[in-house]
Amino acid sequence: METKTLDVREIAPRERHPLIFDTFKSLSDGASFVLVNDHDPKPLYYQFSAEHNDEFDWEYLEEGPDVWRVKIGKKGANGGSCSH
Repeated sequence: METKTLDVREIAPRERHPLIFDTFKSLSDGASFVLVNDHDPKPLYYQFSAEHNDEFDWEYLEEGPDVWRVKIGKKGANGGSCSH
């Protein structure tokens, strides 16, 4: 399964979180996407934790200083994490 990349560096900051959450909601169980950002998306992680507590996986692939890449996955209906 190919992992989608969502690069939000050129998107207006106020539009980023809604786009990211829409992308997450469109994932099938077990699927993931890679978020590319120009800063550490730690506040986004806290928002995911508040709104989708046990429904997502979060894995840093690259941690700055200029580019952050985070793999965000939707856990399957059985609560298992994505395996790709």
